[in-house]
Amino acid sequence: MSGIGPLEPGEGTTAQDNSPTAQARAAGRTRSALAGRYAHHRRLTLRLAALAVLLAGGGYLYGTRPRQAPPAPTPQPSGAPYPAQVVDVTYLEDLPTAAGAPPHSFRFGVLVGVDSGPPVTVTRVTQPYAGLTLTTDPVAPFRTRAGSARMITITMHVTECGKVPMDAGMPFLDVTLRNTRAIQNHSFILGPRYAQHLSQALKVACSNSVG
Repeated sequence: MSGIGPLEPGEGTTAQDNSPTAQARAAGRTRSALAGRYAHHRRLTLRLAALAVLLAGGGYLYGTRPRQAPPAPTPQPSGAPYPAQVVDVTYLEDLPTAAGAPPHSFRFGVLVGVDSGPPVTVTRVTQPYAGLTLTTDPVAPFRTRAGSARMITITMHVTECGKVPMDAGMPFLDVTLRNTRAIQNHSFILGPRYAQHLSQALKVACSNSVG
């Protein structure tokens, strides 16, 4: 009768090493795998946290950056000059008193010209002395086109001699002008001939005292 030896592992099976050394090696491999996964996960977590901090910091800097004021709008020209820039008022001469004019009245001729731009309307003509009234022919408002001139007859009437100068040194006319650009009040000094003729007319008008 033959003896029976140690059993051999069957086909498709492996012998399991359950010794303490084998178990220790298996546990070490498990810990190494877990440690590797943890280290990878930790590095990924740190990178994501750093990216979040960077983005947050960039957003804060962008939101708090000094901001330049927007540039001021460039004024756009209207295409028309101011009326006082293109209008001339020139003294012509003294004129005979009109028939039927009230006593203490006298007349002058002036020329209103417009150099360029749109037509200019004269809406009002006045003078600075309280003792005088003034009317124009044509009656204001009247309009003058660019490149042309219009003769205006000015009639003055003395109402109170005590309020007019007997020697007008530098008299002027106040004229209100309007075009498509603006409305302006402008004082036109008409020169020494106008001053001389006005002073003479006032003396004649007040030779028989008025007021």
